[in-house]
Amino acid sequence: MHFIADNLKFLRKSHNWTQGDFAHHLGVKRSLIGAYEEGRADPRISFLQLICDKFGLKLDQLINGLLDENTSSSKKDLSGKSIRVLPIALDSQTNRELAIIVPIKAAAGYLNGYGDVEYIEHLPAFSLPFPELPTGRTYRLFQIQGDSMNPVRSGSYVICSYEMDWKSIKNDACYVIVSRSEGIVFKRVLNNIEQGYLTLKSDNPNYKTYNLDLEDLVEVWRAEGFTEIGIRSNHNQVRDEALLQELNEVKERLSNIEDKLTR
Repeated sequence: MHFIADNLKFLRKSHNWTQGDFAHHLGVKRSLIGAYEEGRADPRISFLQLICDKFGLKLDQLINGLLDENTSSSKKDLSGKSIRVLPIALDSQTNRELAIIVPIKAAAGYLNGYGDVEYIEHLPAFSLPFPELPTGRTYRLFQIQGDSMNPVRSGSYVICSYEMDWKSIKNDACYVIVSRSEGIVFKRVLNNIEQGYLTLKSDNPNYKTYNLDLEDLVEVWRAEGFTEIGIRSNHNQVRDEALLQELNEVKERLSNIEDKLTR
């Protein structure tokens, strides 16, 4: 991170800001800016992401080289790889990666803390018990609300794997999308990333389809399945079984009539 101190100075001076001005624009203490610029402390990932958001930079631009007047941030990163650092949680005994749970009540906090290791470590985490899920991936469970993706009910937990390359998003597949404007949503996605946006659709026709700008996108998680708490009512099952029985009775009567006619 030896480029960060110089890059922070460059960004501040290019705007003719004092350290106090810089701190005010970022919402942090002036002493923190001084410590980072002088190399007395290493900034947290959440701070680096704040800088990238403020100045339209990619994370690798900020940490892997010196910024200059020719640094361009106008070209969109279609893969999304350069703008995100994904904190994970590890089992203290086995050192294996754990699946993080993001309940509804934590959704708002997740938008601010998705890049903060300490925040992620405070969310519930466990080892996924499903053998069907491939190993070696990062998993998260997002609790959803609303009825836009029936039959997945409000309150269900969608089991997701991390989509590192946004170009790999499959048309009409289900994803949990994390964005600055919409928060956390569970939708079907059409990949229009080359045009600079994603199209988000609901399975419930009462909800409108809409586009999400790539610049607004934070994380993409591919839905692998879902789990819900509680037992569904068997009313529909009883109704379907009764209908099937009636159809079988009609079929049997028609068969009897046909037998009589052919004798």
